Amino acid sequence: MNARFHILHVEDDDLDALNVQRLMRQFDTVTHVAVARDGVEALEVLRADPSELHGLVILLDICLPRMGGLEFLRELRADPELRHLPVVVLSTSNHEQDKAMAFGMNVAGYLIKPLNSDRFMRSLSAFAAYWSSSELL
Repeated sequence: MNARFHILHVEDDDLDALNVQRLMRQFDTVTHVAVARDGVEALEVLRADPSELHGLVILLDICLPRMGGLEFLRELRADPELRHLPVVVLSTSNHEQDKAMAFGMNVAGYLIKPLNSDRFMRSLSAFAAYWSSSELL
């Protein structure tokens, strides 16, 4: 049986957010995709309703205004109510330092946003397939 999950996509690029929402609609295991435009907004969303945290996966961009992805991860991991949430980075940043810092803060994965739409779809399909079969949710 496939687990159903929902996504908080932390992304400031409207086109990327729309593409992820559109692609995730193809998977009946994904129940909802919410979007936060930066780390500050994402923390507000997460702290607003703790009942919404079950079955949640955070899809996180690194390059964000106000509070970037790595700063958001530090805040998330420091919060006893939120530190358990799974985070997968989806970013254009291919810098080794960003990857090392993200994995040092226990991200579940790090996906590079491909410029090619077919590769983007394959990456998101793999993401959805993994989380729909995950025992963590």
